[in-house]
Amino acid sequence: MQKNTLLLTKYEPQSVENKIYKFWEENNCFLADVNATGEPYTIVMPPPNVTGQLHLGHAMDNTLQDILIRWKRMQGFNTLWVPGTDHAGIATQVKVEESLAADGLTKFDLGREKFIEKTWEWKDKYHGRIVKQLKSLGCSCDWTRERFTMDEGCSKAVREVFVRLYEKGLIHRGKYIVNWCSKCHTTISDIEVEHKDVESGLWYLSYPVKNSKENLVVATTRPETMLGDTAVAVNPKDERYSKLIGQRIILPIVGREIPIIADDYVEQNFGTGAVKITPAHDQNDFEISLRHQLDEVVVIDKNGKMNENAGKYEGLSTIECRVEILKELKSLNVLVKEEVFNHSVGHCYRCDTIIEPYVSNQWFVKMELLAKPAINAVVEGKTRFVPERFNQVYLSWLENIRDWCISRQLWWGHRIPVWYCQDCGEMICSRLTPTVCIKCESTNLEQDQDVLDTWFSSGLWPFSTLGWPENTAELNTYYPNSVLVTGRDIIFFWVARMMFLSLEFMGKVPYSEVFIHGLILDAQGRKMSKSLGNGIDPIEIIDNYGADILRFMLVTGNTPGNDLKFQMDRLDGVRNFANKVWNAARFVIMNLEDYDSSLAKNDYSLADNWILGRLSDTITNVTVALDNYELGEAAKLVYEFTWNNFCDWYIELVKTRLFGKESEESRRTAQAVCLKVLRTTMQLLHPFMPFITEEIWQYLPHGENSIMKSIWPKAELNFEHLEIQKSMEEIMETIRSIRNIRAEMGIIVSKKITILFYCKNENVQKSFELNVNYFKQLAGVETIEFIRKDDMRLSTSGSAVLSHVEIFVPLGGAVDLQLEINRLEKELKQLTDEKNRIINKLNDDNFVAKAPEIVIQKEKAKLIDYSEKYIFVAKRLEEYKAVYIEG
Repeated sequence: MQKNTLLLTKYEPQSVENKIYKFWEENNCFLADVNATGEPYTIVMPPPNVTGQLHLGHAMDNTLQDILIRWKRMQGFNTLWVPGTDHAGIATQVKVEESLAADGLTKFDLGREKFIEKTWEWKDKYHGRIVKQLKSLGCSCDWTRERFTMDEGCSKAVREVFVRLYEKGLIHRGKYIVNWCSKCHTTISDIEVEHKDVESGLWYLSYPVKNSKENLVVATTRPETMLGDTAVAVNPKDERYSKLIGQRIILPIVGREIPIIADDYVEQNFGTGAVKITPAHDQNDFEISLRHQLDEVVVIDKNGKMNENAGKYEGLSTIECRVEILKELKSLNVLVKEEVFNHSVGHCYRCDTIIEPYVSNQWFVKMELLAKPAINAVVEGKTRFVPERFNQVYLSWLENIRDWCISRQLWWGHRIPVWYCQDCGEMICSRLTPTVCIKCESTNLEQDQDVLDTWFSSGLWPFSTLGWPENTAELNTYYPNSVLVTGRDIIFFWVARMMFLSLEFMGKVPYSEVFIHGLILDAQGRKMSKSLGNGIDPIEIIDNYGADILRFMLVTGNTPGNDLKFQMDRLDGVRNFANKVWNAARFVIMNLEDYDSSLAKNDYSLADNWILGRLSDTITNVTVALDNYELGEAAKLVYEFTWNNFCDWYIELVKTRLFGKESEESRRTAQAVCLKVLRTTMQLLHPFMPFITEEIWQYLPHGENSIMKSIWPKAELNFEHLEIQKSMEEIMETIRSIRNIRAEMGIIVSKKITILFYCKNENVQKSFELNVNYFKQLAGVETIEFIRKDDMRLSTSGSAVLSHVEIFVPLGGAVDLQLEINRLEKELKQLTDEKNRIINKLNDDNFVAKAPEIVIQKEKAKLIDYSEKYIFVAKRLEEYKAVYIEG
């Protein structure tokens, strides 16, 4: 890549990131090769909806994947990261229909074929936006292998799976109650229903028992559905109603006779212990109707309106009908009483419309046989969840799973591959589109109008993206996938379905590990949503801060499985870190102009050995953290080493050597160590912040064309490492203490001082004597003396006591004593005034009587603080006055 001899003075992500990504693509850095050496490592991207745009959840999910793939690529694995998008049946059709509505059109005005053409145009338009956003984030996918859930290959896989399941008897069509959205006009699965607590009512209705003066009172939250009642149920153990079981009641308003039945489902303690049964409009009632062979009377249509079976209420919405029917029931003395009642009501996850249970003909996958292998795979450890607690979430759903309704009443999606002969009624399920009826040879065939649930095609993602059902080289090399990275909110939607479909058709689990991350919440801990208006566009952050800043912010402080609060001020902190990295790199590169590796000798100083040891520790710890999917911890370790060890200490310690103030050999060694540490640090940081590390890498001596092609660093063992670390940390702790003493004594930065050391043992003193320059460079020390404990100067010195050394700073000459005495006397007076003010307040009975306890406690805490400061300042003032008098 074209580069100047020196980095720009300031890091500007906007001028770097597009250029770097183009460089990666031009040099085929992301391409996977089935013939490459190295153990395969595969990730398939959870496909974002093609009509949407990236939100922060996508940004975090793809950042985590990119970190793993870049790290494994550098470790020498044969990596493949498959990108792709999902056709998102309901979401996409809703968007296109909204677009048509703006022009005064409906899908019926276009017809199915033209509508689908329009939707493909919509897909093509927004697909490009998704890809651009993923590239802006730095995703190192193999774009030559990009997939779409409705591309030719995936469509072929979908048909093959449907036909095989059908032939095996695991797919069937039948009348069943489903979750119906009257706005989206389609069924949605149980896990796509969002339940919300709603304040409503509980109404008690009196049904007359036939040929009797008795009435049976039932409690209901939906009186409008009584028009479709086909029974009243009681618990068989409920003695109150045992004599009524088998008798019939007269349904008020309608006049229909319906039976009184006994079923264990009924809760004796809810309401009156008797419940109305409306099989066509309640999931549990439908299950009861199957057990008792009850009829289903549909009274609500697909638009959420009362139908012809509702009689005079036909055409009303359910809420309008409720109001009117309650009036009539009250006039008939059927309404006994009503109560306020809070209960959970299902809403469509897409449009928030209240879900209407609805009986209709649908296609289902029988789940019992498919679920067992998927359960065993996790129980037996063939696939593990990270964190492990999500094992139970996954297992709980599969162990209680119902048959999966896979048909959707949409036009956009994989159309169900079943045809009906319009002449003889034969049903044909086929991989290829049939032209004649297999029974009567008629050509009058019509395909099923429904499409498949979006999750049906995305459930095949781990293997359909690799070429299945063909026996491709990619499938043989890269399946099973290595890890699935996904959010905790779609374990039911997607993870479990990929598991049982992969086991059924590949005979192997789709991935060995599932890395679950949490959700991105706003600063108040709320889920981000359009309705709350608290969503944040990651592309806006990238435009303002750069992708590296966003990536690093999302991963630091993030632990597997836990939600993350998004706080804007953390972006500023990461930007400061990026600038720190840039400035450190720029400093090192400036001092490498005459670098010649052949002239460098391994004559390392204590600081050299220390930084190399710390680097080795960091390599080990970062690698272990990544192995354990502790990506946030890994990023934190790189951050701490880079900022605290390399920038704040080592670079400051080697400046005099690099500036030629010591020997030429020392300068060459310092150059070599700086280069090694900077190169390795960039490699460790690269998976997290790929753009800035690549830009810096191009200015360093390197053999690889890209940092992502370099080899992940390995720790270097050194048996003297621990002793070196101990010695250097003792020096660093001492320097920090000297700086604190200077600050406490008000010694200006430019003032050089004398330091007296009383070392606790010979090894410490020897280490200090060999490295006196460190104290002179970083603590403003001019002279160092090693003393005995009985030195007369100690009584008039500022001091600090550490475990390995006692530090003394003689006061004479270190400060302008008269100025310091004046300053301390003024500070002492201020502290005295503050103490007296608080004492007077606490002695005021009126204040104590009226002030809240928390206010009183705060005042007492202030008094303690001021008193402690008073003692310290008074002691320091006494010491300074003693020295001044002696002087």
